[in-house]
Amino acid sequence: MQEDIEPLVRAAQEGNLSAFGSIYESFFPKVYRYVAARVGYGPEAEDMAQEVFLKAMNSLDKFQFRGPPFAAWLFRIAHNLVVDRARHTKSTSGPPVPLDEALALPDSQNVEEQALQSMDVEVLRGALEKVSDLQRQVVLLRFIAGLSLAETAVAMNRKENAIKALQHSALGALRRIMLPIVSESAARQQ
Repeated sequence: MQEDIEPLVRAAQEGNLSAFGSIYESFFPKVYRYVAARVGYGPEAEDMAQEVFLKAMNSLDKFQFRGPPFAAWLFRIAHNLVVDRARHTKSTSGPPVPLDEALALPDSQNVEEQALQSMDVEVLRGALEKVSDLQRQVVLLRFIAGLSLAETAVAMNRKENAIKALQHSALGALRRIMLPIVSESAARQQ
């Protein structure tokens, strides 16, 4: 993806607003899902996601391709905004994370599949509340925002091996938390 985005970023750095518009269209859904998963869905998340792009546009001239990948740089801006919001509101936990919106169910699914997916998402949401902040952030960046290991490492200011370890421990913790709930639910359906 870094190779695909490089010409757009270079054009945007030269003042091409259309190129920045393409960057915005490519990354806005992922940035919005990441921000919304941290602060809740609605106008505040939209405003914050748009602020990420405003900050990116204002500091795009400082971005260099020999540093972090562009996506990681963009998500670092998003992370910093979320942290700043938490500091200003003096709240470390926001509203519940509605992952069903973050995962955006396709319209083609039937009602039963949607209900099962919704139930699974609700279980996952509850489980994510029980893992550490770092584990939650890795899961959100890797699986909601879709960043690579390298991009996640840069966005979290950690080494790639640390991200692998965090991801492994997060998935293990989620599995341990969710397994009894899913097993119980499956037993009730039989």
